[in-house]
Amino acid sequence: MQRVWFNKTFSSVAAAIRLIRQADVAGDYRIVCSSTNAHAPAFLAAHESAVEPSGLKGDVYLDWCMHFCREKGIGIFVPGKEASLVSAAREQFAAQGTCVLCAASQEMLHLLHDKARFYQTVDVKLAPPAAFRVVENVAQFDSAYRELRQVHPQLCIKPSQSVYGLGFSIIDEERSCAQLLLEGAQYHIGLDDLRRGLAAMEGFRTMLVMEYLNGHEYSVDCVGDNGRLVCAIARKKSMVAGQGQTIDLRDDILESTKQLTAAYGLNGVFNVQFREGRNGLGLLEINPRMSGGIAMACVAGPNLPYLALRGFDRGFDDLPIPAIRTGIRVAELAHATELP
Repeated sequence: MQRVWFNKTFSSVAAAIRLIRQADVAGDYRIVCSSTNAHAPAFLAAHESAVEPSGLKGDVYLDWCMHFCREKGIGIFVPGKEASLVSAAREQFAAQGTCVLCAASQEMLHLLHDKARFYQTVDVKLAPPAAFRVVENVAQFDSAYRELRQVHPQLCIKPSQSVYGLGFSIIDEERSCAQLLLEGAQYHIGLDDLRRGLAAMEGFRTMLVMEYLNGHEYSVDCVGDNGRLVCAIARKKSMVAGQGQTIDLRDDILESTKQLTAAYGLNGVFNVQFREGRNGLGLLEINPRMSGGIAMACVAGPNLPYLALRGFDRGFDDLPIPAIRTGIRVAELAHATELP
């Protein structure tokens, strides 16, 4: 039996662990989950749980991880926290008997997390990134806004490095931030207020001013084998709240995802985001981790977390992959539970 460790990571790990255990009818894997939160919901899904020391970062955390793997007899480590450092130390972990299942190399992880650099490397003709400019001061913002606005009817701004869409806003030329707040317009910011705030700073962290893609968003949950796309399930998000998402296997999305997987050497479970605009499909980002909607994708048939783990452990050649039920509508339902 392989002991598999998921360290501190995003909340979607709970769903992933449940999915693995559902598919692992032979009991080949014993799942260990750790977090700095002693009441982490994912502990309910795992066979074993452990509380990580708070405040550990960088090499100190890496040393703790290596010790944890030795102490707990971990055969496969699926890192969340400090994934890039762990990825770079794969040989060290292997020397003590632990294989690291990571979405990409350290170099690629750093690139994928920095959209300003990442967008400049993308070569996908069916779904190129939206038009963008990199800005770090108000003069650059003014120039970028003026240039892009001549071509595109609406623009947006977002940090080069962020998760969960934090910092993303559609730029509104008519309403102030106060008006937007009172009207409940989420993810919008007034142009004048934004510019005034940027001008008050000598410089700021790297931001992207971009063409706003106002069409349907697609979230593609994937399993890769070191640059080979093994399975991909695309979810089309409804424009109306409460209507769920639809499994939609568009050829251009699947082909683009296949090209991106090869170009960036993607591995294990990862997620690619696209959105439609006036000029067609555009790439938003690659998330080198499980998405929050991974369980919805798996309703369509393939159990992606299990396939990734089983394929990594024993190879994909003899691993059956169920057909994907395209066209079905999926959603997640919350339920109450007692925490550990």
